[in-house]
Amino acid sequence: MLKQISVYAENKKGNMKRITSILQKEQINIWGSVTNDGAEFGITRMVVSDPDKAVKALEADGIMCRLIDVIGVEMEDEVGNLDKLLGALLESNINVNYIYLSFNRDSGKPVLVFQSEEIGEVEDCIKAKGFSVI
Repeated sequence: MLKQISVYAENKKGNMKRITSILQKEQINIWGSVTNDGAEFGITRMVVSDPDKAVKALEADGIMCRLIDVIGVEMEDEVGNLDKLLGALLESNINVNYIYLSFNRDSGKPVLVFQSEEIGEVEDCIKAKGFSVI
């Protein structure tokens, strides 16, 4: 299971740079991220090298964020593998709230990062179906 930081930031020039500068100063590497915008605020979801330290540093600078559990599934880079994973989740009646892609820096393989309810049970389920959870 991975820890993800959800960062809530006002949609204004320089805000993403502010966030990445804080992480850079703390020597925290961003392993995967996705940003969704809204009318006034955006949400940046990130998997980073040291999530607890990242949250502490961001909050110290007045940035609102929270830490949640997500699942990372390493897959081969082949056509249809994402569809197979999503099919296995659907077959098990598992809803995916959101997904984004990263990659394993050691193996070079894609990693699907997703969030779902009851994450521990979901992790056990997909492991039992033969998927590689990181």
